[in-house]
Amino acid sequence: QVQLVESGGGLVQAGGSLRLSCAASGSIFRINSMGWHRQAPGKQRELVATITIDGSTNYADSVKGRFTISRDNAKNTVHLQMNSLKPEDTAIYICNMAWGFGMDSWGKGTHVTVSS
Repeated sequence: QVQLVESGGGLVQAGGSLRLSCAASGSIFRINSMGWHRQAPGKQRELVATITIDGSTNYADSVKGRFTISRDNAKNTVHLQMNSLKPEDTAIYICNMAWGFGMDSWGKGTHVTVSS
């Protein structure tokens, strides 16, 4: 069974920083990409950032220049460094991993609250 466990969420003031981490465990093979999505109250889940096995990254326009995604392939871990946080970044941040042949796994999420 594959598990994704997020950590690093919390409460921060606007302009502050947080670093999220997601560790994958279980019978994993052929990880294609890992990434982060977020879901704010009353809104649809949206993509935040992804990173492929070769290090290619993709970011939502709303976080470009403020967030940085990175991964440790040896540890099956992905991080999201979030700087210059804004109240509109408040959401549940959910880790995602595409692996195997068409497999897609999700974590339970970690809460991020940015106060103004």
